[in-house]
Amino acid sequence: MPLERKSQGFLDLSLTFKQNPLSQDLITLKNDVAIARSVRNLVLTSAGERFFNPTLGSGISRLLFDNISDITADQIKDEISRVINLYEPRVSLVRVICRPDYDSGQYAITIRYRIVGIDATIEDLSFVLQATR
Repeated sequence: MPLERKSQGFLDLSLTFKQNPLSQDLITLKNDVAIARSVRNLVLTSAGERFFNPTLGSGISRLLFDNISDITADQIKDEISRVINLYEPRVSLVRVICRPDYDSGQYAITIRYRIVGIDATIEDLSFVLQATR
Protein backbone atom coordinates (compact mmCIF):
# COMPACT_ATOMS: atom_id res chain seq x y z
CA MET A 1 0.00 0.00 0.00
CA PRO A 2 1.46 3.42 -0.97
CA LEU A 3 2.42 5.81 1.78
CA GLU A 4 0.50 9.05 2.06
CA ARG A 5 2.75 12.07 1.80
CA LYS A 6 2.66 14.29 4.86
CA SER A 7 4.20 17.73 4.95
CA GLN A 8 5.08 20.03 7.78
CA GLY A 9 4.28 23.07 5.68
CA PHE A 10 5.36 25.11 2.69
CA LEU A 11 7.50 28.22 2.63
CA ASP A 12 8.28 30.65 -0.22
CA LEU A 13 10.02 34.01 -0.40
CA SER A 14 7.94 37.12 -0.92
CA LEU A 15 8.53 38.73 -4.30
CA THR A 16 8.69 42.17 -2.69
CA PHE A 17 12.11 41.29 -1.19
CA LYS A 18 11.35 43.38 1.89
CA GLN A 19 13.13 42.60 5.14
CA ASN A 20 11.56 41.46 8.36
CA PRO A 21 12.18 44.39 10.76
CA LEU A 22 13.02 42.07 13.68
CA SER A 23 15.23 39.41 12.09
CA GLN A 24 16.46 41.34 9.00
CA ASP A 25 15.69 38.22 6.91
CA LEU A 26 13.56 38.35 3.79
CA ILE A 27 9.83 38.12 4.42
CA THR A 28 8.46 34.64 3.75
CA LEU A 29 5.03 33.41 2.75
CA LYS A 30 3.70 30.29 4.44
CA ASN A 31 1.41 27.44 3.42
CA ASP A 32 -1.82 28.59 1.75
CA VAL A 33 -0.54 32.10 0.93
CA ALA A 34 2.68 30.74 -0.61
CA ILE A 35 0.82 28.21 -2.74
CA ALA A 36 -1.83 30.71 -3.85
CA ARG A 37 0.94 33.08 -4.99
CA SER A 38 2.68 30.24 -6.83
CA VAL A 39 -0.50 29.13 -8.62
CA ARG A 40 -1.30 32.67 -9.70
CA ASN A 41 2.27 33.25 -10.92
CA LEU A 42 2.16 30.04 -12.96
CA VAL A 43 -1.05 31.11 -14.66
CA LEU A 44 0.24 34.60 -15.43
CA THR A 45 3.68 33.48 -16.66
CA SER A 46 3.95 33.12 -20.43
CA ALA A 47 5.75 30.11 -21.84
CA GLY A 48 9.33 31.08 -22.66
CA GLU A 49 9.40 33.91 -20.11
CA ARG A 50 11.67 32.10 -17.64
CA PHE A 51 15.22 31.94 -18.96
CA PHE A 52 16.38 28.58 -17.66
CA ASN A 53 13.01 26.83 -17.95
CA PRO A 54 11.47 27.90 -21.28
CA THR A 55 8.60 25.38 -21.11
CA LEU A 56 7.29 26.70 -17.78
CA GLY A 57 4.21 28.88 -18.13
CA SER A 58 0.94 29.04 -20.00
CA GLY A 59 -0.39 30.32 -23.30
CA ILE A 60 -3.13 32.37 -21.70
CA SER A 61 -1.75 35.75 -22.73
CA ARG A 62 -2.32 34.98 -26.43
CA LEU A 63 -5.86 33.72 -25.71
CA LEU A 64 -6.81 37.01 -24.05
CA PHE A 65 -6.56 38.79 -27.41
CA ASP A 66 -9.09 36.45 -29.06
CA ASN A 67 -12.74 37.45 -29.20
CA ILE A 68 -14.45 36.99 -25.86
CA SER A 69 -16.56 33.85 -26.10
CA ASP A 70 -17.44 30.67 -24.28
CA ILE A 71 -15.05 28.77 -26.54
CA THR A 72 -12.12 31.00 -25.56
CA ALA A 73 -13.18 30.66 -21.89
CA ASP A 74 -13.00 26.86 -22.23
CA GLN A 75 -9.54 27.13 -23.81
CA ILE A 76 -8.37 29.35 -20.95
CA LYS A 77 -9.80 26.90 -18.42
CA ASP A 78 -8.02 23.98 -20.12
CA GLU A 79 -4.72 25.89 -20.22
CA ILE A 80 -4.96 26.80 -16.52
CA SER A 81 -5.68 23.16 -15.65
CA ARG A 82 -2.76 21.97 -17.76
CA VAL A 83 -0.18 24.34 -16.29
CA ILE A 84 -1.22 23.70 -12.67
CA ASN A 85 -1.28 19.93 -13.07
CA LEU A 86 2.09 20.00 -14.81
CA TYR A 87 4.07 22.48 -12.69
CA GLU A 88 2.52 22.66 -9.20
CA PRO A 89 2.84 19.31 -7.39
CA ARG A 90 1.82 20.85 -4.04
CA VAL A 91 -1.84 21.09 -5.07
CA SER A 92 -4.55 18.75 -6.23
CA LEU A 93 -6.75 20.65 -8.66
CA VAL A 94 -10.48 20.38 -7.94
CA ARG A 95 -12.01 22.74 -10.49
CA VAL A 96 -11.29 25.73 -12.70
CA ILE A 97 -14.10 28.16 -13.51
CA CYS A 98 -13.69 30.76 -16.26
CA ARG A 99 -16.60 33.16 -16.86
CA PRO A 100 -16.42 35.67 -19.71
CA ASP A 101 -17.60 39.19 -18.91
CA TYR A 102 -18.65 40.55 -22.30
CA ASP A 103 -19.29 44.09 -21.08
CA SER A 104 -15.87 44.71 -19.55
CA GLY A 105 -13.83 42.50 -21.90
CA GLN A 106 -12.34 40.28 -19.23
CA TYR A 107 -12.58 36.80 -17.74
CA ALA A 108 -13.37 36.03 -14.10
CA ILE A 109 -11.24 33.08 -12.98
CA THR A 110 -11.80 30.89 -9.93
CA ILE A 111 -9.37 28.06 -9.20
CA ARG A 112 -10.39 25.51 -6.56
CA TYR A 113 -7.65 23.25 -5.22
CA ARG A 114 -6.65 21.20 -2.22
CA ILE A 115 -3.14 21.49 -0.74
CA VAL A 116 -1.38 18.13 -0.81
CA GLY A 117 0.17 16.83 2.39
CA ILE A 118 -1.55 19.01 4.97
CA ASP A 119 -5.02 18.87 6.43
CA ALA A 120 -6.64 21.85 4.80
CA THR A 121 -9.97 22.69 3.31
CA ILE A 122 -10.46 23.37 -0.37
CA GLU A 123 -8.90 26.72 -1.28
CA ASP A 124 -10.41 29.20 -3.74
CA LEU A 125 -8.24 31.60 -5.70
CA SER A 126 -10.12 34.23 -7.70
CA PHE A 127 -8.79 36.90 -10.02
CA VAL A 128 -9.57 38.63 -13.32
CA LEU A 129 -7.77 38.16 -16.62
CA GLN A 130 -7.81 41.02 -19.09
CA ALA A 131 -5.83 41.73 -22.24
CA THR A 132 -3.27 44.49 -21.77
CA ARG A 133 -1.59 46.44 -24.50
